[in-house]
Amino acid sequence: MIQFDAKTRTFYLQTPKTSYIFQVYREDVLLGLYYGKRIAPQDVSFFYQNVERGFSPMMAGYDMEHPLSLDTMTLEYPTFGLSDTRAPAFHAVYPDGSRITDLRYSTHRILKGKPICKGLPQLLAQTEDAETLEVVLKDKRGLVEVTLRYTVYSDMDVISRSVSVKSTAKDPISLQKVASLNLDLPECDFDLLQLHGAWGRERNLEVTHLTHASHVIESRRGASSHQSCPFLALKRPDAGEDWGDVYGFTFIYSGNFAIQADVDQYDMTRLQVGINPFDFSWKLEPGDTFEAPEALMVFSDEGLGGMSRNFHHACRHHLGKSKYRDQKKPIILNSWEAAYFDFDEARIIGIIESAKDLGIDIFVMDDGWFGARNSDKTSLGDWTVNSAKLPGGLKPVIDACHKNGMKFGIWFEPEMVSPDSDLYRAHPDWCLHVPGVDHCTSRNQLILDLSRADVVDYLEQTVGDILAQNDIAYVKWDMNRNMTNVGSVAFEPERQGEIRHRYMLGLYDLMERLTTRFPDVLFEGCSGGGGRLDFGILYYMPQFWTSDDSDAIARLKIQYGTSMFVPASAMVGHVSACPNHQIGRTTPLKTRADVASFCNFGYELDPARFSAEEREAVKAQIERQRRMEPLVLDGDFYRLRNPFTGNDAAWMLVSPDKSEAVALFVQVLAVANAPFTRLRLRGLDPDATYQIEELGFSAGGDALMHGGIPIEARPGDFRSVTFTLRRI
Repeated sequence: MIQFDAKTRTFYLQTPKTSYIFQVYREDVLLGLYYGKRIAPQDVSFFYQNVERGFSPMMAGYDMEHPLSLDTMTLEYPTFGLSDTRAPAFHAVYPDGSRITDLRYSTHRILKGKPICKGLPQLLAQTEDAETLEVVLKDKRGLVEVTLRYTVYSDMDVISRSVSVKSTAKDPISLQKVASLNLDLPECDFDLLQLHGAWGRERNLEVTHLTHASHVIESRRGASSHQSCPFLALKRPDAGEDWGDVYGFTFIYSGNFAIQADVDQYDMTRLQVGINPFDFSWKLEPGDTFEAPEALMVFSDEGLGGMSRNFHHACRHHLGKSKYRDQKKPIILNSWEAAYFDFDEARIIGIIESAKDLGIDIFVMDDGWFGARNSDKTSLGDWTVNSAKLPGGLKPVIDACHKNGMKFGIWFEPEMVSPDSDLYRAHPDWCLHVPGVDHCTSRNQLILDLSRADVVDYLEQTVGDILAQNDIAYVKWDMNRNMTNVGSVAFEPERQGEIRHRYMLGLYDLMERLTTRFPDVLFEGCSGGGGRLDFGILYYMPQFWTSDDSDAIARLKIQYGTSMFVPASAMVGHVSACPNHQIGRTTPLKTRADVASFCNFGYELDPARFSAEEREAVKAQIERQRRMEPLVLDGDFYRLRNPFTGNDAAWMLVSPDKSEAVALFVQVLAVANAPFTRLRLRGLDPDATYQIEELGFSAGGDALMHGGIPIEARPGDFRSVTFTLRRI
């Protein structure tokens, strides 16, 4: 998978369908040569055109016959201050005040498997499944040593990249920017696809043509955020869902990030992924090492769908150690929209009893069970049972779950503290804050300073005590505000630029401790819905509440956009009550279940309000979901109709062996005297014959993909239809 040609000093990284090639060029500069569809290892140094250009500075020691300007090269890892005037991947301030780094190739090694970087989420691999290249670059002045890591995998067209920085100076240096990935492409004819949003409407697709400018997708909120998303794709203008060249990028990190695409005067594109350099610095002591988080890149000549399925495979098979990553997920009933804060023991047990015999696996008691919590104004941080609501503690509720055939789950928001809480009164210095500056609150809460080891220890103990003392099968881990007043009294002034990243390291440490200590608990991530849905959190928590907007029609866009890099197995979708609590829309129960069924499935309502007919429908939905679970867990996802561009949406899941598939079509608004519609499927075996359960006939995979299934026009808005296919 990885080869090095000592004669040409060229590295060849080969995945099943792609090649990544770079070279140790003159003066030991790393030169990127190729990333794209797989080609045989060969001398491709002719790809680079070495010519002198006006106003492009030359490196020291060049001669006129052999010009060498970093400003015109496709560089592997550019630095600040020499002849490259474009965005650097690396920027540091040295003890003498200088900011110039001159990195040159020193050594490399090729390893079987993938080394583990402690303290950060990352892709994992067995020794036989991957190879890793480590390239060591040293600064010519002897001030810093940078190691570039690349891992390629035998089962997917994903390359993971990361960077470590070791100080070899005699005094501390200050890191200002450490990109985890730099990719210089020798062309710029791309469309840029990003996912933007807000609370309740996450991950909307937006496509713009790449221009001669800097395009930055970023978060400065202390989380990957609802507003932005650590994902970007560069696609050819003619590339579609199933064809054409696409480059995709994501970041295995949950804090401030920046993905930047710049086009220069020579129509070259520089793409970088890393921690956002805004308000970031890191004091690196002599001999110490800074580890940058891992970034992923994909090339696909099978369009956006091919790119997505590679990211999905990476998430499903290489991200995280939770046993639930590879297991069918339980069906959940959550109390939030059923009761909000207005409950006591009798009310909760009544909801549990009303769900008996429906087929629910786990009942989850959401916010309001702890401290003096009767609204969102108090008690975060006080992780003891609210005795006024639950005088018997959690045991009577857990016993009621078991009596009615369910397990018990619970909600936490460990990272936050209410100003009105025992914890804050005891430790007002434990929140992120700057002394002398008034607090900003959001949802009436502050953020605990997880850069501090004592705060992380407290949370492990208090949350861990609840989990250890009770029979709890599931935890919903929420986070409901972004960072303000970023500062920590635990660190000296010159380290305040480290706090955002130190917070993330503390968060990952806490998640690692709790998920390791309680391996049988299913942890689900949440952040006001999908406000921190990224591969960093998915490393610790194999599923995520995709959005607080549970309306089925709104979820069409949310789930479609999320699927650009997140698989169905990591999304959570629930059937909620109507009119919908977020937007007031009423949709058929069938449509709500059909849309949610392409996620980890559950309900967000009070079953006591079901009619007898609805109870039977819910039982049938759950039985159907059981049959779908293997496809949600490991099926290949195909997007068929784009809800951002039309009046309908459609997608499907296909089993890896192509023997089974389920497709969904949703009509948003009814159309009078509607035109004929056929839904063309994808991913089937063209030589196989499939029985279509709902239609009662069979057809060839080729006919279903190239001709399609006729969609019957039906009156009424928000109508859905599903098709279940089995190879015969």
